[in-house]
Amino acid sequence: MFVRKILLVQDEKIPASNIRKSLQKLGYSVSEITKCSNETIKKVAETHPHVVLIDICLAEEIDCMEVAEIIENELHVPVVYVTEGSEYKTLDKNHLSSDLHFAIQMALYNHQSKKILEEEKHRLGAIINSMGCAVIVTYTNGCIQMMNPRAELITGWKQSEASGKDLVEVINLVDKDGGETIENLAIHVIEAGEVLNLPENSTLITKDGKEITIGDNVAPIRDQNGNITGAVLVFQDITKRKQTEAELIRNAFYDGLTALPNRVLFLDRLTQAIERSRRRSDYYFAVLFLDLDGFKEINDRYGHETGDDFLVAIARRLESCLRSADTLARFGGDEFTVLLEDIKDITDATNAAKRIQDSLRLPLNLNGHELSTTASIGITWNFRNYEEPASLLRDADIAMYRAKRQGKATYAIF
Repeated sequence: MFVRKILLVQDEKIPASNIRKSLQKLGYSVSEITKCSNETIKKVAETHPHVVLIDICLAEEIDCMEVAEIIENELHVPVVYVTEGSEYKTLDKNHLSSDLHFAIQMALYNHQSKKILEEEKHRLGAIINSMGCAVIVTYTNGCIQMMNPRAELITGWKQSEASGKDLVEVINLVDKDGGETIENLAIHVIEAGEVLNLPENSTLITKDGKEITIGDNVAPIRDQNGNITGAVLVFQDITKRKQTEAELIRNAFYDGLTALPNRVLFLDRLTQAIERSRRRSDYYFAVLFLDLDGFKEINDRYGHETGDDFLVAIARRLESCLRSADTLARFGGDEFTVLLEDIKDITDATNAAKRIQDSLRLPLNLNGHELSTTASIGITWNFRNYEEPASLLRDADIAMYRAKRQGKATYAIF
């Protein structure tokens, strides 16, 4: 049978004997000590009693309350006080054994409940601190209650510094899309009572001024009755992920050599132009298909490295001939395409072709070599109400080959 151990601290023999007998009748194992001092603390540490029963009416020069606090807070053993007429009264010396038993049982129950609560608190704290995400918990007023080590690392704030501060002092967020400062998200979710995802391009300004892209959400914290008691912000540093996404997009839609839009992106923008022309009868656009004259000879004579440098330089030349709203793409090899949007008529397209030809005639100095080229350009535009991008490109390509047959360095309209 499991026996509860009690340490009785009492300097009067008769009351001590009476209390000990009462406790033993109730099935407790009782040991005694007459002085409430450091010896009591030592005795508790050695014997590990389940409860310490102290008469706080001991000699006045002894600070039993201080001893009791050490026992409860550092040794984690519950203390029951025996007194007469004190504000700490738990039971009277004249109470029956049943009252004494009840007081001890209540002390054990409260101690066990507190222990379970503390263990649960430590367990949850360990889980939060072990998370790979940053976690910040706020009170209902939007001020910080706690933050885990990951949150400290990302924000540059220590929990000891941030505790009690308004969330926006520590989580200084800017929406990069709109350039606006994001208000206290904890207050927002507490008022709304629902989970809120961070804006797509939320940038955190850290304590030392660094900018970090973060993502995830803020959620209200509810108790067992459904009442909101605060908010929890969970977030991650997604800077590398955003960079990877941007790189994937660039690889998917842009030419790796010239950094121009590639065939995929050009076809997408051409499809959009066709859609706009269907909605607007006065909307015109043109497609130019360019093939560099004599590029193969440059590549064969000076090598692929010079050939690549030449294509990059040509790409910059072509860009200088066009408007910012136009799309210049490298279609493959030494072929380039141009989408001229919102033109008045075919004259705008031929003028662009002339500007390109004039620009290409100027020599380029690359790797100690003076190089120049021309281009055969095929032009088509949407006066024929094209339905598919492929049809436009086919006709522009046909016109380009006609220009080559005419002696190169010129343009032809389909």
